[in-house]
Amino acid sequence: MSGGAEKLTTQAQANRGEAAAGDAKGRVILPGSTIGVLGGGQLGRMLALAGSAMGYRFIAMDPTPDAPAGQVAEQIVAGYGDAEAARQLARRSDVITYEFENVDADVAGMLTAESYVPQGSSLLYTTQHRLREKRAIEAAGVKVAPYAEIRSVDELHEAVAKFGTPCVLKTAMGGYDGKGQWVIRSTEEIAKAFETLSKAKTELVLEQFIDFTMELSVIASRSPRGEVKTFPPAENVHLDNILHLSIVPARVPADIAAKAEELAVRIASSMEAVGLLAVEMFLTRDGELYVNELAPRPHNSGHYTMEACTTSQFEQHVRAVCNLPLGSAELLTPVVMVNVLGEHVAPLLDYLAQNDTIDTEQVSAKIHLYGKAEAKEKRKMGHVNVLAKSTEDALHWIDQTNIWRA
Repeated sequence: MSGGAEKLTTQAQANRGEAAAGDAKGRVILPGSTIGVLGGGQLGRMLALAGSAMGYRFIAMDPTPDAPAGQVAEQIVAGYGDAEAARQLARRSDVITYEFENVDADVAGMLTAESYVPQGSSLLYTTQHRLREKRAIEAAGVKVAPYAEIRSVDELHEAVAKFGTPCVLKTAMGGYDGKGQWVIRSTEEIAKAFETLSKAKTELVLEQFIDFTMELSVIASRSPRGEVKTFPPAENVHLDNILHLSIVPARVPADIAAKAEELAVRIASSMEAVGLLAVEMFLTRDGELYVNELAPRPHNSGHYTMEACTTSQFEQHVRAVCNLPLGSAELLTPVVMVNVLGEHVAPLLDYLAQNDTIDTEQVSAKIHLYGKAEAKEKRKMGHVNVLAKSTEDALHWIDQTNIWRA
């Protein structure tokens, strides 16, 4: 360990000793302290960039050398299940957070016992498992789509007969961007769907298909002192099960937007979340909202906040886990966030090279690339926040660039 690292360790231990003298609910981690991050992807990178501006130091733990977060912060190169590396992270940090929910639960539990992890491991344990998550949402008094736990192909036949087709079979753990699920459109698919997803060696859950008109998401933030704030709902558009656009303000009536925020607050408060909690929900034609899933971290659909809100989701997460007063979540301008996948990188760079300016009188495009080594197809490589006088202007700019052509 270098002399600088030893100094950081000493400071972290001193800060932790001072904090331990107070009530954990009221513990404040001030700028100048070190924030440890489990995970070193793009969310950790943007978290470090936002927190560094506030005066915090960052150390990320990630198995990929020169990970996105490691390019802007210190990095411990180690697997997420490496307990000794996690203890090193704990020794050098005043507070620990995570940038994605599939962190090894045993390591998270160990860190919670041996260091300061204000998010705890309970919420992580809940949101890592779809059945536990759904039950927790229901306990908060919020609707989820009707569902059934599936332990055999016979149970799947019974549940499909009850819910009708189409319906969605999902693995209870793992899976993202459409992975780990099967849309069952006919009874002939049941056996194959069960056989395929059973290979994941985890419980299965069948969800009744909700005929929704729109997916919305709300990013809620909550501090250990119990302060809760929400960012305006985003209207999300997916392509190939991957988020393509987040449109803000969402094109819904004001009462629906207010209800979506209220549901997010209810869930975050019920679960005693600390930090950010992304709440994805379906809006039906009759105005009902059904929560689809949760993510206890910064979220892709919250990237619009980086330029479009008074406080970004990343700064808000730092404020929350450090128990600082939360910032204003006010929307300053209409915005559309568009994801840059591997296949979009070259067209985006060509567009930059061929144009004197990427802004117009109507829009200002803010580009964020994550520093990933290889631009693979369907891999999230960055995003662009298109700030505009209206979301229609932003969508027009995205369309006319031909970067995201179908």
